[in-house]
Amino acid sequence: MRTQVAIVGAGPAGLLLGHLLTRSGIGNVVLERRSPDYVLSRIRAGVIEQGLADLLREAGVGDRLDREGLLHTGFSLAFAGRRHRIDLDGLTAGKCVTVYGQTELTRDLMEARAKASAPSFYEVEHVELAGLDGDRPSIRFRQKGIDDELNCDFVAGCDGFHGVSRASIPSGVLNTFERVYPFGWLGLLADVPPADEELVYASHDRGFALCSMRSLTRSRFYVQVPLDENPEDWTEIRFFDELKRRLPEEIARRVRPGPAIEKSIAPLRSFVAEPMRWGRLFLAGDAAHIVPPTGAKGLNLAGSDVRYLFEALREHYHEKSGAGLDAYSARALRRVWKAERFSWWMTSVLHRFPGMSPFEERMQQAELDYIASSRAASAALAENYVGLPY
Repeated sequence: MRTQVAIVGAGPAGLLLGHLLTRSGIGNVVLERRSPDYVLSRIRAGVIEQGLADLLREAGVGDRLDREGLLHTGFSLAFAGRRHRIDLDGLTAGKCVTVYGQTELTRDLMEARAKASAPSFYEVEHVELAGLDGDRPSIRFRQKGIDDELNCDFVAGCDGFHGVSRASIPSGVLNTFERVYPFGWLGLLADVPPADEELVYASHDRGFALCSMRSLTRSRFYVQVPLDENPEDWTEIRFFDELKRRLPEEIARRVRPGPAIEKSIAPLRSFVAEPMRWGRLFLAGDAAHIVPPTGAKGLNLAGSDVRYLFEALREHYHEKSGAGLDAYSARALRRVWKAERFSWWMTSVLHRFPGMSPFEERMQQAELDYIASSRAASAALAENYVGLPY
């Protein structure tokens, strides 16, 4: 087989890149090691930045986002038994975020790709990337017991942290930066109304908590727990009792417990690999970087990577210029590191760390008090939360 751009990974990053390329007349093939049903079963982030929402609309896949997504013009910080609302709309000249599940976004992109009859291969095995440092890269893989090879001009590695793409770069080429946090988020998904009209991030002596949502009838709640906790040890009663302890009374009394649809512990990690290009291979999304979920940046960073990579590929094919491809890594990393900073900051301010000193606890309180009392501090938080410009 032959195509112009081979895309490894059929998550939102790979599918969105493929959709943009197809609309621009640039041939592409998507390879995914999992089945479509498995990809759609993954429960992930649900907060879409202004920039990514606009990109989805430009790409023609924003109709259901606009119809079913929940437009949020603010969110709340809860601490010291009180709450402070961050007015995103007022502090950023009209920008906002949209709550829309990653599963639904993936479904929209899958349907758009099928409608365009763009080729996708699922449940592929033994994927091997070759010739990345030359002019003729290729991908060897097996599907349904048959070996095949895909020749291409470029490879887009959109296959996540554990994928084959980054692992195909020789040792010594990449610089990696990582911080693993000493706690995780125990998350519970339930078909109950949200505790509040907007997201509530809570800092408490017992640990962090988050009241989020997927729709007006489906909520996602989180509490900070040690990494060695077993989700099965947490009954619904225990979980909701602990959640309420960490919230101001006015919010806690609106929490409606319900049976768990899904319950799991997510570890928190910051990770960056640079550069995001090696030869004819370009990394995008979780293949290149991971952020803790506190700032809701993971999916959105993948979206900005895709935007930059698509623009570079379009420039290459339509304008016969390699300038965009040469600048891709540096351009993407500038935004990646700013998002890493914001996610690290949010995590540092809102969580309880093992062995925290009284001084460190007071610093957290002072930081939250400053945000609540300073329009400039709230504006800086809002600017980052809605997403820095592409």
